[in-house]
Amino acid sequence: MKLDRLLSIVILLVNRGRVQAKELAELFEVSVRTIYRDVDAINQAGIPVVTYQGANGGIGLVEGYRLDRNVLTNHDMANIVTALQSISTSSFSKSHQILLDKINSIIPHSHMEQFDFQTSQFIVDFSAWGQRGELEGNLKLLKQAIEKVHVVSFTYSNAQGEQRVRSVEPYTIVMKNQQWYLYAFCQYRQAFRLFKLLRMKDVVEKEIPYERQPVSFDPPPWQQEWTAPESGIRLVLRFNEKAKHLAEEWFGVEELIEDVKGFYTVTPSYPEDQWLYGFILSFGQDVEVVEPQHIRDIIQGIAKKISGQYEA
Repeated sequence: MKLDRLLSIVILLVNRGRVQAKELAELFEVSVRTIYRDVDAINQAGIPVVTYQGANGGIGLVEGYRLDRNVLTNHDMANIVTALQSISTSSFSKSHQILLDKINSIIPHSHMEQFDFQTSQFIVDFSAWGQRGELEGNLKLLKQAIEKVHVVSFTYSNAQGEQRVRSVEPYTIVMKNQQWYLYAFCQYRQAFRLFKLLRMKDVVEKEIPYERQPVSFDPPPWQQEWTAPESGIRLVLRFNEKAKHLAEEWFGVEELIEDVKGFYTVTPSYPEDQWLYGFILSFGQDVEVVEPQHIRDIIQGIAKKISGQYEA
């Protein structure tokens, strides 16, 4: 929208002093002529924009001009910046940078040192270790499809390793337990599902619009499905002293029950699938499944197969 572009130009000029018309044209993907028309519109709105000639010239605001910042406090701004920086670690875009510039522009210069201190106290980095270009590309594509209200299709591998091409109506992207998911209405299942992005391949945005259904995210619907009594199975897991800290990290200190032999028992409930077996096995020899018996048998069988692979 032109109004958004005009405001963004003003913000950039407030923050950077002078900007070349060509740079603005490239940033907003318009012509230089359009930028100069925008500058005229900004001037007509009462915001003093001037053009400087020469080697260090460009477009700028009259010295001393600042935006009104009465709506939000510095503390409010710091919280917004912290949240935005966290999101930007995994899916940074020009719009994120422009928004950061907008916020920085309305912080008084005398408060900037304190503001920088506030926004560096708490850092959430959602990015993966190493490069994950395909994941980042899918995040960008899905975000675009959600904005355009377009159907997307992809090949999906479920927890059992079965593959199927799915066409879905995307609603929101979810970060859960350090993993990215897509919450979408599955046209095959005719129900909402949570799809793990790392299990999706050949993601394509289709030029097929859909009508969004009213969905409440308070509380998150995927959390309700996960914790529903009919979805879970109650486990009794026993950890040794060596793995006590891992049990505390995963289940909470208050959930551990110590017995007389120096072991610690927890009783969580999880849906039974391949993820659950892998989760239990991730603790190695430091955990034992006490109940239920069939889960104990499955873990024992998997452990024997793993051991067999390493026998000479």
